[in-house]
Order: sequence, then structure tokens, then C-alpha cells
Amino acid sequence: MVTIHPLVSPWGRFGLYSFFLDAPEPAIVDTGIASSPADGMAPALEALGRSIADVRWILLTHGHVDHVGGAHALWELTGRRAEVVISEADAHLLRSRRTHVQQYVDVRSQYLSDPEGVERQTAMAADAISGEMEPSVLVRGGETLSLGGDVTVSVHALPGHTAGSVAYVVDGQDDVFVGDAVQVHGAANGFPGYEDPRSYRASLEHLRDAVRPQHLYLGHPYRTAGGVPYGVELDREQAQRALQESLDVEARVADAASRYLRDGLQETGSAHSPFARVAEELGYDKDPRLEPSPFFTTLHGYRVQFETEELRGHG
Repeated sequence: MVTIHPLVSPWGRFGLYSFFLDAPEPAIVDTGIASSPADGMAPALEALGRSIADVRWILLTHGHVDHVGGAHALWELTGRRAEVVISEADAHLLRSRRTHVQQYVDVRSQYLSDPEGVERQTAMAADAISGEMEPSVLVRGGETLSLGGDVTVSVHALPGHTAGSVAYVVDGQDDVFVGDAVQVHGAANGFPGYEDPRSYRASLEHLRDAVRPQHLYLGHPYRTAGGVPYGVELDREQAQRALQESLDVEARVADAASRYLRDGLQETGSAHSPFARVAEELGYDKDPRLEPSPFFTTLHGYRVQFETEELRGHG
């Protein structure tokens, strides 16, 4: 039986959650930002009677800064002995700070009027990412990792939130770590964030119908329609509810987005422009300019999907 311990460190408006798997070869799932290993993980593990130097596996669910930012620092604290695992599709985000800035340039800067945005993103990446590094293990989904003894972890591909999002499943316990692949109504920002809507939906269905978690561990305390956090440790019933609610939310966003994209994008004075009508229909009135900006990331995903389908229809 592998015991799971949540490890939390603060960052801005969010709590950054990592998880310690007390296996024969101990593992930590996700690493927060640069300061998280020394300021959050090390004292938390000491309180459990464990040492951060004992960690032998660093399992990264995806490549966003608040999940990989502390990877290099944690690796250093293990004496550089831990295996660092990330999906092949997100590995570039571990290798380079600049790719995080480029993601902002490629997507969010199209919608955010912020002349200092690139400089701000560059400074954030420099501060939050402890170091660039080459992962020691690349996965695609379908792999099994041995954490010593008879403890194994299966890897499931969950693209959508990012291209390389994955889940780690403790075999025999069905404890499932998904990072940000299950968004429900979003976290403190109040909107779900995913780059590829179709893949996001398929991944949720895979979790609901095929994986069926006994316990589901989330990267943030995602929220219900009423804004109440689910927490980050969900039992089977809560997990199924969160997965179904995530699917229901995606369907509503998809319906609104598809109708308004058919009408054409409309620039307005709204902070939600050019997707102001989508925000209005969904009742989303929070400031989409605050980072991270899941509103624009997600609506851009629907825009790309719509434009791709339009091109195929005229091909």
C-alpha cells in the first residue's frame, strides 16, 4: 500500500499542490515553482520523518510553469539521483524557459493588450523556473514505471489541457494523479483552461469510463458551479462527479463558442473581446487579463478547431 501525502506551497492567488508517494523508491508528482522544493516540500517531508534526498522519481503531469518550475531545484536536492519524467510532447517546456514566453506570444498576446507582456512573462519564467534541464525519462502514455518492490505506476496520455498532459496511476490502488487535466469550472480564475477542446473532452471520457479512479488527485482545488472548491483529494464518487461536471462544462462552452464563431469574431471594448458574447452567455464576468488566462487559451482552442474544420469543409 502506497501512502499519498499532499504537499502545498503558495504562489500568488493559487496554492500549488504536489504529492509525495511513499513507495520503496519515493516519488513526487509535480514540483510547483522554483521556491517550492526548499520552502514547501523539504520541511513537509521532514515532518513526515522523510528526507527530500530520498526521492527517486519526479513525475511531471505536464509542462506548465507551476508544475515544472521546481523540477531542477528538486532534482538538485535529491543529489541529482532522481529520475525526471515528463511527456515527450511537453518536454520542451522543461528544457527551455523561453518556450513559456513563446506560448504567451503565440496565443494570449493576440487577445491581451499589454505592451509589457513579453517582458513580464520573461521575468516570471526567470523567477519561477529553477533551471532548464533534460528529462531522464520521456513518456507518451502506455508505459509502466517501477517505484521499487511491487509498486508500479502506469502512464496514461491525457492531452487537452496541454498536448503532453499525462496521468500517473498507482497500479492496484487506482490512485490517479492528473495535474490540470480535469478542470471542472476552473480554479480561482473561474474558467476551465485547455488548449485543445476535442482532446480535452476525450481525455475526460477516458478517465471517467476506462480509468475510473478510486482516488483522484488534482493539481489545484478546482471548483463547482457555485464556486466551492472540490479540494485536491477526491474519492471515487467525488471523482466521477468532477469528471462528469467537467464534461458538462465543456459542452456548454463548446456550444456557445461554436455559435458565435460562426457569426464571426467581433472586436468590442470588453476585456473579453473578441469573445465577449461567449463570456456574456456563460455568465463569465471575471477579469481575463489576470495570469494565467484560461479564458483566452480555451476560446483560442475553439477558434483553431472551428477554423480547421472550416478549411476542411472548403477543401
